[in-house]
Amino acid sequence: MAKQCEVCGKKPVVGRHASHANNVTSRRFEPNLQRVRAVVKGATKHIRVCTRCIRSNKVTKAA
Repeated sequence: MAKQCEVCGKKPVVGRHASHANNVTSRRFEPNLQRVRAVVKGATKHIRVCTRCIRSNKVTKAA
């Protein structure tokens, strides 16, 4: 399963980590995904959504 938001499409981005001695290695910035019961096209469904979409009410949670 991809680490991607099903609403906005946000996915991991690549960056670099630099230590105190300036040793540089690759790293990934992962989106904060949550598994949420949401109403999708009138039906209740579990979807993986980033917290930004949950806070901005792009997702209607199921009761």
